[in-house]
Amino acid sequence: MSSIVAHLINGERVQGSGRTADVYNPSTGVVIRQVALADDATLQQAIDAARAAFPAWRNTPPAKRAQVMFRFKQLLEANEAHIAQLISEEHGKTLEDAVGELKRGIENVEFACAAPELLKGEYSRNVGPNIDAWTDLQPVGVVAGITPFNFPAMVPLWMYPLAIVCGNCFILKPSERDPSSTLYIAELLIEAGLPKGVMSVVHGDKQAVDGLIQSPHVKALSFVGSTPIAEYIYSEGTKRGKRVQALGGAKNHAVLMPDADLDNAVGALMGAAYGSCGERCMALSVAVCVGDEVADALVERIVPQIKALKVGAGTDCGLDMGPLVTGAARDKVKGYIDAGVAQGASLLVDGRDLQVAGHENGFFVGGTLFDHVTAEMSIYTDEIFGPVLCIVRVSSLEEAMQLINDHEYGNGTCIFTRDGEAARLFCDEIEVGMVGVNVPLPVPVSYHSFGGWKRSLFGDLHAYGPDGVRFYTRKKAVTQRWPRRASHEAAQFAFPSNR
Repeated sequence: MSSIVAHLINGERVQGSGRTADVYNPSTGVVIRQVALADDATLQQAIDAARAAFPAWRNTPPAKRAQVMFRFKQLLEANEAHIAQLISEEHGKTLEDAVGELKRGIENVEFACAAPELLKGEYSRNVGPNIDAWTDLQPVGVVAGITPFNFPAMVPLWMYPLAIVCGNCFILKPSERDPSSTLYIAELLIEAGLPKGVMSVVHGDKQAVDGLIQSPHVKALSFVGSTPIAEYIYSEGTKRGKRVQALGGAKNHAVLMPDADLDNAVGALMGAAYGSCGERCMALSVAVCVGDEVADALVERIVPQIKALKVGAGTDCGLDMGPLVTGAARDKVKGYIDAGVAQGASLLVDGRDLQVAGHENGFFVGGTLFDHVTAEMSIYTDEIFGPVLCIVRVSSLEEAMQLINDHEYGNGTCIFTRDGEAARLFCDEIEVGMVGVNVPLPVPVSYHSFGGWKRSLFGDLHAYGPDGVRFYTRKKAVTQRWPRRASHEAAQFAFPSNR
């Protein structure tokens, strides 16, 4: 077993309290290292470092902050292979998937490089006699991010590059399940020239999360994870006066219309349902087929492709899918498959008994497909977070849309069709935050913003992009008057106006 994955505080690795958790290689089921878990003193050390660094950093010109991000981008690209290896080794996703994750994260660093443009504010001259007005975008202060295991590189890069170029100091609490790539990337940011204290990484469990929520010095919290924890962080944070952006769970539907290009739709479904072993909040886990003819044709085409999935250790090349992240995650997914069978769904492809030669102790579940799934089944209502695709049969687009709109989650959805009228109706009327038309994973690019509706998002602002700038800044409106020396005006007791 290698050394402990440490915290990164004030530019240095810190071992902290001595509490640790095991980090597994999910392909083998073997503990490969341990990660330090912060106590209150360790967390306070990071908060104190951020508070000390904030005055100088907030007054650093945005152009100089952006220069750090330019260098950071170059270092990320130069170390792509090593980062992907770390991700795959601890998460289990394939190397190709890990590289794709990192590249999407780098896009957010590129957006952050535009800080001088993003932070310009607004100016109006002569809003009244000799009166000018302008709006500043000023940093919030010490802010924090709590990120999930499924994207240890990309999701943190949604948060701290933008927060930092906006002039804030950032404390990151990543997942303790796959911490090594996150720590390594943060050290590259220090190497790029970020001053000590501006960015810290504190590993931990609920104790660290609660410490961030309860600290009066942490002014904003950004979170990505499950809906129960998102709701908890939003509720506990906002009642303490914090700004909170908490992204929760999902149950993403793909609607297949009778006129869809079914071959392309099947290819899209395969990647979106089984890529990253289904451990994505944007994974497509429900195929809503409009008409039995569409459903039967989908089953005919997709079953052989699911059975042909290449599954193995994520660090091997040429694979479609690796293992789930932990043994508990594997057992949870198998439990949902058991429940689907018990509740009467038709199990067409069963991934429960998959064995990978040489990796018999790995956390593997093969691609799984259910047909004739109904809205009351747990495999439909719940976010499984595994390689399980459910087919639901409906008779019309309106019925499909009602099904989606009735679900508690509203993260992502898509429609496969050649009919522009149907696509326009779907985009207008569906109650979901991110919508694709013949696009299976409608994840917005970095200069738009990412977020769902309903119980997939708690808070008013989405992640990254323009909403990210709004989240990590506060507007200050300044109205300034320089009267001419010769002018002497009497006091005005009525409320001032410009009439």
